[in-house]
Amino acid sequence: MSTQPVNAAALGGAKPKAPVQKEDAMWLQKEMINANYAELASAHQTGRKVSATFVPGNLNELLMCFDFARSLPETNALQNGMRKKSGKMIMDAEREGHSEDVCTYVKADLGMMMGGKGPTGDPLPTPDVLLLSYTGCFTFMKWFELIRQKYDCETVMLHVPYQGDGHINKNMRDYVVKQIKENVIPTLERVSGVKFDIDRLRGYMRESAKSEENLVRVLQSAKHRPSPIDGYFGAVYYIGPIFTAFRGMPEATKYYDALWHEVSERMRLGKGPITPDGEMADEQYRLVVEGPPNWTSFRDFWKMFSDEGAVVVASTYAKVGGVYDFGFRHDPEHPIESLAEYCLGCYTNLNFPQRIDMICKYIDEYQADGLLINSIKSCNSFSAGQLLILREVEKRTGKPAAFIETDLVDPRYFSAANVKNRLESYFQMVKAKRVAAAAH
Repeated sequence: MSTQPVNAAALGGAKPKAPVQKEDAMWLQKEMINANYAELASAHQTGRKVSATFVPGNLNELLMCFDFARSLPETNALQNGMRKKSGKMIMDAEREGHSEDVCTYVKADLGMMMGGKGPTGDPLPTPDVLLLSYTGCFTFMKWFELIRQKYDCETVMLHVPYQGDGHINKNMRDYVVKQIKENVIPTLERVSGVKFDIDRLRGYMRESAKSEENLVRVLQSAKHRPSPIDGYFGAVYYIGPIFTAFRGMPEATKYYDALWHEVSERMRLGKGPITPDGEMADEQYRLVVEGPPNWTSFRDFWKMFSDEGAVVVASTYAKVGGVYDFGFRHDPEHPIESLAEYCLGCYTNLNFPQRIDMICKYIDEYQADGLLINSIKSCNSFSAGQLLILREVEKRTGKPAAFIETDLVDPRYFSAANVKNRLESYFQMVKAKRVAAAAH
């Protein structure tokens, strides 16, 4: 574990708080993300083309085959949110005519483009190609339409059928494979000027599978008591490299080797997770969380949990870039088919019964005290149907569930007092359930 001071400039001039404590792997992933921004900043000067694509269903291994520098718009938005920059960007986008009800990731991204600089302050280049792997979020389509209008760049869409019946069939897989072969690859070849090499793709996938194996080990370490990790707030750091521009790279393989070594040692020593205020000594509550975190007050949000001894042992957000703990791995023996399976299996592409089954399984296998839903005001792909999920999970597990509301990167929609009150009420409910269970 190491400590580094908060950079006031990085927080947009905010008054610095006490030093943030993080595991070494958390600092390492931050360095990797910053290195990718530096790579993007110099891409056009060094003759590299730039792609932009979203996290769910991203085809990172395929994009690397064409030497693209890779930008991910939601990652840009959340990084700006954590750096306290997104509020102004959102208001700039609203002044340009975008509605208050539009996804705040979109508005933060559009506001950032007006300024021309990425989260680290380096310039963010104009993308040469937009690759949309449509996986359950309709907003992605409108988002890329707006970016295409601004930059007049090439757009290629990979349409991914929704898992309405709760499974992936051969026709769905074949449909996605056909698009990759006949539309996506030829477009990427044309824009990049690089010929597709399937053996290169296989090599990247071998690295991906190694990283995926270790990520699953890390996430499933939370079944241990006490959990050595936080599977929501802490997992934000753990999933960073694999869900973004690093999956398939040797750097990611090394990162997940180091992360697993660090986490397994914590588990061996019976230690709890590292929080921003240091090691959690006393695990009081074990929770499963549905929905993305709030990024603009991320540390304060986490502290509301850690102050109560509440550890998130599993979360659906940690699966938004790949549901690896249910068995999927990128397969170098069937690379194109594997890309199709990956896109089809994303969390946002699952139907409600599948999501409910997943949450109930987590509550059971991770011995959780209940479910907490963080409903994101502007995110329809997560928030639609969450009350249904809450009721069904309560009915099936007998464990208490609760509902809080924040937003992704709009500081106007994070009410610390409101969230804290609801959390405290929820923890009282969990205690009451325990007392009632003990009495029987």
